Amino acid sequence: MLRWAVRLFRREWRQQLLVLALLTVAVAATIGGIALAVNASPSQAAELGSANHILTLDGSTPRLAEDIAAARSAFGAAEPIAHQRLAVPGSVIALDVRDQDPAGVFGHSMLRLDAGRYPTGANEIALTDGAASLVGVQVGGSLDAGGRTGIVVGIVENPQKLSDEFVLVAVGQLDRPEGVSLLVDATRAQVDALRMPDGAGLTIRAYSTVADSQAAAIVLAIATIGMLFVGLVAVAGFAVMAQRRLRSLGMLGAVGATDRHVRFVMLANGALVGIVGAVAGSIVGLGAWLSMAGRLEHPTNHRIARLDLPWWSLLATITLSIVTAVGSAWWPARTAARIPVVSALSGRPPRPQPPHRFAALGAALVAGGYVLLLLAHRRRPLLIIGGTLTTMLGVLFLAPLAIRALSFVAARAPISIRLALRDLVRYQSRSGAALGAAALALGIAATISISATAAQATAESTGGRGNLPTNEVVVYVSGHDFGGPVPVVSDAALQAARSAVPRIGTAIGASSSTALERAINPNTPALAAEGGGAGGRDPASLVKVTRGPNGMGAELIANMYVATTDVLRYDGVDPSMIDPTADVLTPRRDLGATEILAGMKATLTPKFQHLDLPVYTAEPTTLITFGAVEKLGLKPITAAWVLRSPTALTSAQIAAGTRVAAAAGLSIETRHSGSSYRQLRTDSTAIGALLALGVLAMTVGLIRSETAGDMRTLSATGASSRTRRTVVGATAGALGLLGALLGTLGAYLALLAWHGGALSSLAHVPVVELLVLTIGLPLVAATGGWLLAGPEPRAIARAPIT
Repeated sequence: MLRWAVRLFRREWRQQLLVLALLTVAVAATIGGIALAVNASPSQAAELGSANHILTLDGSTPRLAEDIAAARSAFGAAEPIAHQRLAVPGSVIALDVRDQDPAGVFGHSMLRLDAGRYPTGANEIALTDGAASLVGVQVGGSLDAGGRTGIVVGIVENPQKLSDEFVLVAVGQLDRPEGVSLLVDATRAQVDALRMPDGAGLTIRAYSTVADSQAAAIVLAIATIGMLFVGLVAVAGFAVMAQRRLRSLGMLGAVGATDRHVRFVMLANGALVGIVGAVAGSIVGLGAWLSMAGRLEHPTNHRIARLDLPWWSLLATITLSIVTAVGSAWWPARTAARIPVVSALSGRPPRPQPPHRFAALGAALVAGGYVLLLLAHRRRPLLIIGGTLTTMLGVLFLAPLAIRALSFVAARAPISIRLALRDLVRYQSRSGAALGAAALALGIAATISISATAAQATAESTGGRGNLPTNEVVVYVSGHDFGGPVPVVSDAALQAARSAVPRIGTAIGASSSTALERAINPNTPALAAEGGGAGGRDPASLVKVTRGPNGMGAELIANMYVATTDVLRYDGVDPSMIDPTADVLTPRRDLGATEILAGMKATLTPKFQHLDLPVYTAEPTTLITFGAVEKLGLKPITAAWVLRSPTALTSAQIAAGTRVAAAAGLSIETRHSGSSYRQLRTDSTAIGALLALGVLAMTVGLIRSETAGDMRTLSATGASSRTRRTVVGATAGALGLLGALLGTLGAYLALLAWHGGALSSLAHVPVVELLVLTIGLPLVAATGGWLLAGPEPRAIARAPIT
């Protein structure tokens, strides 16, 4: 039997080439995806190294050395990294001057020497490549770092985070740091039990494996769905092969083979296909990863170890591909084994089974998958994978019922369309599997489009369009950006800044200028100067406040400008529309559980008024009213100016404005693009449509090859080429329409469960993408089938009618 299966594989390799190719691509893509997910996901080791907790201390505490010693005593080892901010003239970018031991017990993996050597003396420094380019120095040059001039002796980097730009000084050279990060390896209970000698508060951040597990879950889910797609296509392929060799299988039964022997032949053939596809896919996947890993380092923002791979998951992928091939061969094997010997020798296709049996199972699976996704709460990998797979399988088992529903349409359709729909019902096994594969591909595309549309809407409502439009710049006082403290400057310095703003506007071709004010608490002490710049006070901001036994903690949610008349005019708001009792004006509706904080004591639970304000993060999009300013006893102070040009700014204009700002001791911020999901929606729709069209082309070809005799009979009775074209086009169009409807329905069911039944999360509908899938794709499939159906080749036309 095994030899017969091998011979079957060798003789039918052309018919199984598509399945082999799909398995090879699926295994290669899964292995490459696993390698990319493991190595490309952001790692908290970029800040923690090999530690699992980072404790942040205020560098201004007078007993800092005692605090560090207490941490070392409590944990056995604690690696301090001192920080100081270094402002870059004319830019909102600031560099971190870092006092770190390159051979530190936890942080050694956060430093790598690219050129020169590490600093060892009091007047030696090293920089990252980006920092060196920013300040215009190289190895051998000098730089004023933190109030002292240092000779650049090396180029370094953080291999865990290549975008981390900093200046490295020798150990112990920052005697007055602004902050100290302590890397420790301890349990959460040990960290919570730590008490500093001077009673100073701690900011604690722990290493979390949630991101890693989520990445692994996503890759595993994608691999499972990909293999399911391949399996559905393979079912159709094996069904055709079984039909082509039905007489041979019947002869095998005639000479004494049992049903078990027939099933073994088909399953062994499936195993051979799986093994060949798995081996070929593994070679292709690993080869592609090794060739691409070096080019992915900068896009992924860290160095990549080529063979740092979860080998157990790669073995699981290979096993999954073999199981997929065997499982795909099982149903056709079971069907072929049950066909009586006489019927098998006649070569007639088996009678389709009643679809209601599959429909009941499909409905149960869809309901079960929905419940699993509800219970997953978007954070339980096994339930996510199980729910996704179960839902997709449920949609697959509903496919025969959808195909059988076509018989009701066929009753009143023209003869050519009636023949096409009849053949779909007649060859229900392969058309059902193909419909499931098309529905799966289109369902994934619809899911991505719907999710991306919702994410785009959420991002735009919270500033996700970016920081500024392309025709605007913001000029900040004394080199501090929107997120930092408001600088404390003299009246003369503020007047000098005001006089410099028109010159910056002239350099960039600005047509308008609007002053922006922040609200500060004059009763709080000014913060110490940072990086040689001016000191400042924390402005009023919207925060989430947590109060506990160790004091109060605040998480910044939104910065705010004061709602002056000029700002309201800039935002296009009529001052008469403002509610006199409102404290905060904002377009956002996710700020309910927040407070206004100005200093650690001035807090207020605000009353919000929602207006149509800009959604760019650096624009005045969240405003504090004068009523709230008076309630908290705050003082408005000029912090910035926003300049607007009639057209998008060029790089030359931005460079000219930066030079003028640097000469005046100011800094400017320009456009940085926010996240856009439009390309993702377009690409996912195109890929899903192409996959579905490929499946439809294969299925229509298989069905039409099986009904070649019927087509010859149709031609013999006088049917024209147009009729044959219509039959093929109707077959492709009907499968495309059913696949799009089932896929979209499955996508909405899965997303509804994913979001916990919240319809608001699905309120934003990607109309264009869904129209392309549900209307455009069936039309393209029908048109393509009609155009490619053409007259039959002479070799086929001469074949005898059987």
